[in-house]
Amino acid sequence: MQDKLNKVQTLLDAIPYIKQYYNKIIVIKYGGSAQTSPILQEKFAQDIVLLSLLGIKPVIVHGGGAKISELLTKLNISSEFIDGHRVTSKETMKVVEMVLSGEINKNLTSLLNHQGAKAIGLSGKDSQIIQAIPKEDGKFGFTGTIIDINENIIHSLIKQGFIPVIAPIADAKELNHPGFNINADFAASKIASKLKAQKVIYLTDTIGVLNKDKVLLTSLDKLDVQRYKDDGTINKGMIPKVDACIEAIYNGVTKAHIIDGRVEHSILLELLTSTGIGTQFLQKNNPNNDIDIKNLINI
Repeated sequence: MQDKLNKVQTLLDAIPYIKQYYNKIIVIKYGGSAQTSPILQEKFAQDIVLLSLLGIKPVIVHGGGAKISELLTKLNISSEFIDGHRVTSKETMKVVEMVLSGEINKNLTSLLNHQGAKAIGLSGKDSQIIQAIPKEDGKFGFTGTIIDINENIIHSLIKQGFIPVIAPIADAKELNHPGFNINADFAASKIASKLKAQKVIYLTDTIGVLNKDKVLLTSLDKLDVQRYKDDGTINKGMIPKVDACIEAIYNGVTKAHIIDGRVEHSILLELLTSTGIGTQFLQKNNPNNDIDIKNLINI
């Protein structure tokens, strides 16, 4: 009997957070082990279905760097990265679009639908959801910088009860252009900002942002991030993620999070429990910031 009562208490404890996020948009960047482990894939899909049933509106942006690199290696196409961003040749772009818009996007959409969601897979090219120009005047090849998000089509799908699943491929202004490969972290940030999402959550293969002693940093703002980048604490592939989080919270998103996607039901642990998990990003000194219950614990 006590075990049953504990389960009921867990549900009751989640009520304030369900109320807080009801009818709110939560953008989730899906990547890392959560994207490659069959068990974690299933748990992720269950989390998304539950959020939807609770009246929360998830929007998913997925990456696929590991799959892209794997196929490029098989095809003997070399890869180059600068500060965590892939340099995309025209040949590489074909592989990127095939993996992201084809394999990963459709498999994830199918997985969600089999779990009872009403998901629809999209490329950023569809209805020009994502428009871009060459990053740094072409230094990164067909890797792009986002110049606009068509939020209207995403809002329309949400109103119809769909869960948008978006591949980070952008359309170009020119006709017959192959499009642009977009860093999924920044795609999630831009989409969350344009939708004025309550949160953007990044699933990664780390417990969050760590200091040099490997201790979790639970709460960061712009100045904190710059300090940790300057002393080398934040480096390599973590740089695009923290930059995307900062960009989001200074462009209309209430909070951003980097959480451990290797933990089963990590999204529910962050959203629906008092302590949350991972590293949160928010404007600490902004009196107009909508600080939720967990901020009072974590700051």
